[in-house]
Amino acid sequence: MNPEELRERHKAVLPEWIALYYERPMELTRGEGFKVWDSEGNEYLDFFGGIVTTISGHAIPEIVEAVQEQAAKIFHSSTLYLIENQVRLAEKLISLAPISGDKKIFFTVSGTEANEAALLFATTHRGSSEVIALRSSYHGRSFATMGITGQSSWRPTARSPLDVQYVANPYQYRCSFCRNEGRCNLLCADDLRAVIETQTTGCVAAFIAEPIQGVGGFIEAPPGYFERVKEILDETGILLISDEVQTAFGRTGSHFWGIEAHGVEPDMVTIAKGLGNGLSIGAVMGRAEIIDSISPNLHVSTFGGNHLSTAGALANLNYILENDLQRNADEVGGYLRDRLMKMAGEHPVVGEVRGRGLMLGMELVGPDGEPAPQAAAGFMQACRERGVLVGKGGINANAVRISPPLTITREAAEEAANVFEEALAEVGTPEKVG
Repeated sequence: MNPEELRERHKAVLPEWIALYYERPMELTRGEGFKVWDSEGNEYLDFFGGIVTTISGHAIPEIVEAVQEQAAKIFHSSTLYLIENQVRLAEKLISLAPISGDKKIFFTVSGTEANEAALLFATTHRGSSEVIALRSSYHGRSFATMGITGQSSWRPTARSPLDVQYVANPYQYRCSFCRNEGRCNLLCADDLRAVIETQTTGCVAAFIAEPIQGVGGFIEAPPGYFERVKEILDETGILLISDEVQTAFGRTGSHFWGIEAHGVEPDMVTIAKGLGNGLSIGAVMGRAEIIDSISPNLHVSTFGGNHLSTAGALANLNYILENDLQRNADEVGGYLRDRLMKMAGEHPVVGEVRGRGLMLGMELVGPDGEPAPQAAAGFMQACRERGVLVGKGGINANAVRISPPLTITREAAEEAANVFEEALAEVGTPEKVG
């Protein structure tokens, strides 16, 4: 269908606040591996992966066959009945968990719902409605998860069912604590203790954080940050929830779980996105006594852990492990990061390159280091015109987000990097940045 006609039909029946990329929105109609095609037949390298979701790639035969085979048997039964694939997937995830001791999993249909459930478990287990989150964070679009999201643009209401406090973000590029020192002094972590002591009752349910902030612009905490945070949390028993909706399953290259890079053990992790490679599935995995803490009365999930999603997710997880996609993320991501760092040295519009593995970001700035959202938008458009799709994020919408499927090849990464060079040259002129 003609994109302009589809856009008009979209406007007529869907909310006006639903975001669409580009001045001339596009429809992606087909995908294969790390490539996608739009409705007009144009081919692109997919370097955003459905918002850090298509982790194994498009139309992977092993995953497609698992879903097709399951669809031919039964679509749905609800969790009032046993589901073998759900149990098998839970067992596989638990065997890989970054949490010691007895563990359990509750399946959901999205990352939002996974974080919502984690908040329920934490507040019930701790007997407290108080939660601490990071500024610049994003945790979902439900009422409670918007209430712990530290970006006003993603919070249409200031109301929340929780008592939420925000602590300083470990955002070294624009950190007020270490701006004049030229190094990280971890005072952003010490801010957590100050907030606990001055802005809470002291009985806080949980601290929730992304190992690398996704919507926040792929901001990675500095070395030592989570270690210091965990020490502070352990003083009063506050739970650590690692939001791994975007960082899990080898995406960061160096580790299977994002939090593992920091040498601490969370009490719960929330997952989605890459778990299903595009299928609607999420989960909370945590210490058994926390997951089991809600009322023993009968609870049920109509769609969480359903037949189709768990069949596809299990095939996807096996594909990631059997093909060692984490190693590929580390190797190809390392090459791509080196290229981006070189670009940063040649193009002043790049204020910072950050991230790990195949979760990389570039913050684009003006002549005085001010955020340059127009440069990020121009960069995206320039990449699209040259056959590469990327995303953006950050509080000021000036961070480019790069997150291709973990099956991306060195050759494709080189092709994309050449496009990034051209796009930066196009948007980096003073008249376009200013």
